[in-house]
Amino acid sequence: MIIKKNDEKSLEIVVSALKNGEVVIIPTDTVYGFSGIVDENFFTDSKIRKIKGREENKPFIQLISSPSEIFNYTNDFIPQKLIGCWPGALTIIVNDKRGGTTAFRCPGDSWLRKIIEKVGFPLYSTSVNKSGFPILECEDEIISVFESEVSVIVLDGDKKNALPSTLVKMENGIYSVIRQGTVKV
Repeated sequence: MIIKKNDEKSLEIVVSALKNGEVVIIPTDTVYGFSGIVDENFFTDSKIRKIKGREENKPFIQLISSPSEIFNYTNDFIPQKLIGCWPGALTIIVNDKRGGTTAFRCPGDSWLRKIIEKVGFPLYSTSVNKSGFPILECEDEIISVFESEVSVIVLDGDKKNALPSTLVKMENGIYSVIRQGTVKV
């Protein structure tokens, strides 16, 4: 199904698809992204990897609905300078409570945060492209390449020259910039 973001049913349709363990393509505050629910019962990370042709060992960003939600998943100290950039295009890699690391972002788009809140779980997010190829910026390209591989595509205009999120990694209360994107820290 292809739907416009400003359609009054877009939120309801996306939430339903995600709760059913389906993969969707949605606009974020940066680029279009593949998304799926972070719930081990649905294996949406594997579904997204198959669509993208992505390696098993390369993790996805997890989108959360509010800045404070990150503390459900980590005990790391995160400076207010970083938390204060949320909601926004900043991804923070932290030590998670399971003993690994996870990258979290609280997106600046309120429509997307409402989806995450209604789903009740974080969402996997990764750029819309095949691994090793450029990010797709145009609606027509996205539809042409991926319409048959996802259940829903939400359109919100082309995203020409959009920058990805800034990526920082926390270690012992200190952060380092891994990728400079739209947010300057």
